[in-house]
Amino acid sequence: MLGMCRGRRKFLAASVVLLFIPALTWIYLSSANFTVKPLSLLELQSSALIGAAGEHQALELRERDTEDRKHDQRREISPTPRVSTHSSHHSNGRHGNQLRPHSTEEGTGDSEAKKRNVISNSSDCVRQPVVNKCETIHIAIVCAGYNASRDVVTLVKSVLFHRRNPLHFHIITDSIAHKILSDLFHTWMVPAIHVNFYDADELKSEVSWIPNKHYSGIHGLMKLVLTKTLPSDLQKVIVLDTDITFATDIAELWVVFHKFKGQQVLGLVENQSDWYLGNLWKNHRPWPALGRGFNTGVILLLLDRLRKLKWEQMWRLTAERELMSMLSTSLADQDIFNAVIKQNPFLVHQLPCFWNVQLSDHTRSEKCYKDVSDLKVIHWNSPKKLHVKNKHVEFFRNLYLTFLEYDGNLLRRELFGCPSETDHNSENLQKTLSELDEDDPCYEFRRERFTVHRTHVYFLHYEYEPSADNTDVTLVAQLSMDRLQMLEAICKHWEGPISLALYLSDAEAQQFLRYAQGSEVLMSRSNVGYHIVYKEGQFYPVNLLRNVAMGQVNTPYMFLSDIDFLPMYGLYEYLRKSVVQLDMANTKKALVVPAFETLRYRLSYPKSKAELLTQLDMGTLFTFRYHVWTKGHAPTDFAKWRTATTAYRVQWEPDFEPYVMVRRESPEYDRRFVGFGWNKVAHIMELDAQEYEFVVLPNAYMIHMPHAPSFDITKFRSNKQYRVCLKTLKEEFQQNMSRRYGFAALKYMTVDNNS
Repeated sequence: MLGMCRGRRKFLAASVVLLFIPALTWIYLSSANFTVKPLSLLELQSSALIGAAGEHQALELRERDTEDRKHDQRREISPTPRVSTHSSHHSNGRHGNQLRPHSTEEGTGDSEAKKRNVISNSSDCVRQPVVNKCETIHIAIVCAGYNASRDVVTLVKSVLFHRRNPLHFHIITDSIAHKILSDLFHTWMVPAIHVNFYDADELKSEVSWIPNKHYSGIHGLMKLVLTKTLPSDLQKVIVLDTDITFATDIAELWVVFHKFKGQQVLGLVENQSDWYLGNLWKNHRPWPALGRGFNTGVILLLLDRLRKLKWEQMWRLTAERELMSMLSTSLADQDIFNAVIKQNPFLVHQLPCFWNVQLSDHTRSEKCYKDVSDLKVIHWNSPKKLHVKNKHVEFFRNLYLTFLEYDGNLLRRELFGCPSETDHNSENLQKTLSELDEDDPCYEFRRERFTVHRTHVYFLHYEYEPSADNTDVTLVAQLSMDRLQMLEAICKHWEGPISLALYLSDAEAQQFLRYAQGSEVLMSRSNVGYHIVYKEGQFYPVNLLRNVAMGQVNTPYMFLSDIDFLPMYGLYEYLRKSVVQLDMANTKKALVVPAFETLRYRLSYPKSKAELLTQLDMGTLFTFRYHVWTKGHAPTDFAKWRTATTAYRVQWEPDFEPYVMVRRESPEYDRRFVGFGWNKVAHIMELDAQEYEFVVLPNAYMIHMPHAPSFDITKFRSNKQYRVCLKTLKEEFQQNMSRRYGFAALKYMTVDNNS
């Protein structure tokens, strides 16, 4: 019995020791401001020893492990010399921090989660490679067509949102995407961004011999020729598909180049679908691939090494050999990349799968993340895009929509401490703005004239075939979100080409896109150009919008209208005939289309001049603004028009602002006039100064439809300072006219400035 009690006392003492020693160890580590970590291999070993009554040996192991941790953490905390990297215009700073590659980051699939745990458990003790603050990161994108040009903006926004480094975009485009994106980047004016464009048409011969079934077409093969296309002194580049969204700083991906070793020249994420396993359906025969294959939505290319390995010859020989049996590619460049890697597995550095979370149907993408913080790059690589089937698709969709509707103006952030190339346009703009007097009561009006609005031309698909007779006419107008309902009606009244400038926020632009795509009328018209001018500032830049719409006119003539007017049925063909009858090609004429208005929201639109005159006599219609602004259209001479059968000339008079058809080369609108007041008057005055003849068309008309007063006209009526500034701007415009046109412009100086 006594022996049993002694045995119990020994057992209790051992238990106290087992509880007390870990507690002391925890207190010791906490007092040194160290974080307690999960059990290491040594700790597991010590537990086993304790279980075998080896308390003394276990304690020694714990103390040794603790000292090792303290030593490692002191080394981590202590300052270490940093090797800086430098990047030139096309340089990529190859001489950055040389750290040993972490093999735990390689791979994907079922073991990926375990490997990430290893990384996270050791991240406090292992120094990661870093990108120098001012090192330029190079990004290559292939972009062609209207839709891809719209999609790539969301990618660019996500990259700009997270970035802390200068960026250099290398964009391979067709003529459509080049027009859209060059205008967009030029007006975006993001600091520390450089963009080069490369003509995709010049590359077609390099890949046109490869049959491709993928929806990306011939442009889906152009990533194969980047070593030949990009500057010869560019050593490395990140290649991205347009349907990518970044959830982290792209510098984190750029630094992975440091981990390439041996002959590794391609950084790729494993394909997360079963495509290359060949088991998706009966007789499914994919191109050869290493295991599951690799997805080429995100690629790290070591261009200098690829060139030395004769990459061009390598992929061509592989493609020629495989096409003998495969006949065509199914996944464009991805099939050929995988075939090359199958033959040369040493070329690839496998990236962790969170660098390309692929959201096509039935992928293994869920294995790439356990938490939101794990996400790096999201790839909408299904033709279904946002409608793809995925367990967490709602979360991914919301993340995508965040950037889709994000105000791009907020991304004009300076990178402090990094010297950037001189942008003469930006310098001149800053100089002009600095010369303005901020104490001037009209400062905001004057500043708006020089504001550069981010502009996305051809937001939707556009097709136009020039007419053989050179008489074609484009209707030009501008609008904001509250006038969208007029679009369908105008399209029904005008069958010719239309150029519209829309003043919208980023979120409103997406609402417009959904509205247009849901409209059978608008989707049936491919000759309507929609050009988004993004909101900025407190004024409605009406004349800038008109100039943007005029700038995208492709026809010899343009009809300068407003969105609230419905042109008469057949006006398009009538104007084309007038071009010939009035010899517009050889004379400077402005053809006046008489303007009327109705106060009724539901109007039986007159189908002829006779019907219009009847409604005019009945009081259903009125001459435009006769009751509030008679001078605006009085020179049209409506009394004469009632009985006219041939075109007649009228003289310019003060405040005349008719709607006219002119040649495409006509002067632009003056940008100093914003919001309400004198925006059209000034333009008609300019036409008169340039000796245009105003000719009224006898059988043409347009009708203004009723709408709520605009915000700008409300400000004009309620704000005295607004009216004072408008008067000041008018006087300055008249003085400018006098200086530009000399004696002939003296008549403009006598215009009543109270009008």
